[in-house]
Amino acid sequence: MFRSLRAWARLGATKLAHRFPRTAKVLGFANRRRRPLLRFFLLGMHVIGFFQSISAVMETRTPQGAIAWAISLNTLPVVAVPAYAIFGGADFDDYVSTRTAGLEDIRPMATSLIDEIHAAEASVESDEGLMATLSNLTKLPVTRGNRAELLVDGKNTFRSIFEAIESAEDYILVQFYIIRADDTGLELKERLIRKAKEGVRVYVLYDDYGCFGLPSSFRKDLAEAGAEVRSFMNLGDDVNRFQLNYRNHRKLVVVDGKTAFVGGHNVGDEYLGQHPTLTPWRDSHMRLTGPVVTCLQVPFAEDWHWATGETLAGLDWEIRDKIGAGSAEALCIPTGPADDLETCSLYYLAAINAAKDRIWIATPYFVPDEAVLLALQLAAKRGVEVKVLIPDLFDSELVRLSSYSYLEPMEKAGAEIWRYGNGFLHQKVMLVDDRFVSIGSANFDNRSFRLNFEVQVGVDDPAFAKQVENMLQNDFGNSTKASAADLESKSAVFKLRVRVSRLLAPIQ
Repeated sequence: MFRSLRAWARLGATKLAHRFPRTAKVLGFANRRRRPLLRFFLLGMHVIGFFQSISAVMETRTPQGAIAWAISLNTLPVVAVPAYAIFGGADFDDYVSTRTAGLEDIRPMATSLIDEIHAAEASVESDEGLMATLSNLTKLPVTRGNRAELLVDGKNTFRSIFEAIESAEDYILVQFYIIRADDTGLELKERLIRKAKEGVRVYVLYDDYGCFGLPSSFRKDLAEAGAEVRSFMNLGDDVNRFQLNYRNHRKLVVVDGKTAFVGGHNVGDEYLGQHPTLTPWRDSHMRLTGPVVTCLQVPFAEDWHWATGETLAGLDWEIRDKIGAGSAEALCIPTGPADDLETCSLYYLAAINAAKDRIWIATPYFVPDEAVLLALQLAAKRGVEVKVLIPDLFDSELVRLSSYSYLEPMEKAGAEIWRYGNGFLHQKVMLVDDRFVSIGSANFDNRSFRLNFEVQVGVDDPAFAKQVENMLQNDFGNSTKASAADLESKSAVFKLRVRVSRLLAPIQ
């Protein structure tokens, strides 16, 4: 084996020096005398890649992911070895056990909430239908008497969030994957500082990877005003700080336990349409009142405890005075990599399989696994109108290329893919038949299915579903239907890139 690896490394060193002379010169390998050093480097990377591929096969959660890592680690180790250390090298079992043990202290809080919901007769008791299935999956009850308000794009969303923050009297819970120190982020900071100085308790939880460029002064200013600001990955010295899986992708604001916001917006000027290239920015959020708001405090409390070891005290867990905010039934759907089951992918499968007339999905990242793709095909075959809305303008080249690979299998089954042409589509919205709507943070890809912490809210309400239908109809009006012919007209090199990107879908 090592003899063949040495031969492979020798060949690779020679080709590198001939085909990429500038790169070889920068690395110090242009000189023939130094090529043995390059061969030694490449040999070392192949050896490391070989042993990492064994780890990937043993530990990666899906066969597709294991195959993708094994192939890339053994064929492109110079790129794949550091990538695996960052994206794929975590001991998942250890992570799950650590996360589960960390929730023991706050589990009674969730149990007490569920008992309170039942005692207040705020739950919907049913053993059938999509909402009942999702309730069993999430272990949270379906609540009645809620109101959902659709917020289209950033201007409406942040105006509503800022108004709610200004009305806060007791506490504010803020959780975002990305927080920028731009005009939008600074406005949020100043409003939170003002409320903290008024005596309102302010808790801010952010993801390290998403907020990588957030200056320390941003956090310091909040802390000096009395706000509690924490990093989600503040997990101690035993954790690989370069491990970028298990991101907290949730976008959640709760004010006084009475009003909540969930959806696709992070905090930044680009969400107001000010990105230099991805503009206009098309996104959706929703404002919620009613008992479901109390349920949305559970994932925040769990994440806060995970990040800090602290149990949030003094939150409003009362239910009775919140019933009757509206007529909608609603369910909080938190998902994450430490769940007993793959909750996020099962959630999408349940919704697809429950559809009788239509299922419309809007997502910026349509990279489904085989199970979800087959479910969409089967839904189309049983007569359900299946329409998937994706961007035409992408922020990821791999996702753009992968999207072409789904055109033919979707088209053969009678399902449709549409490309949104009026800017960058970032919303995560699903409409099932004429009643069920889901809005939240989860994308239609492996990272959301299995690696990220996400939160969705499912709403069963014909009136709200009609609003979402009208919104999506307008989006489809700004879109072009894609076809398998779109790929057929491309060059052979482009088709190869599409196939390679599809192979790498599990690790995108």
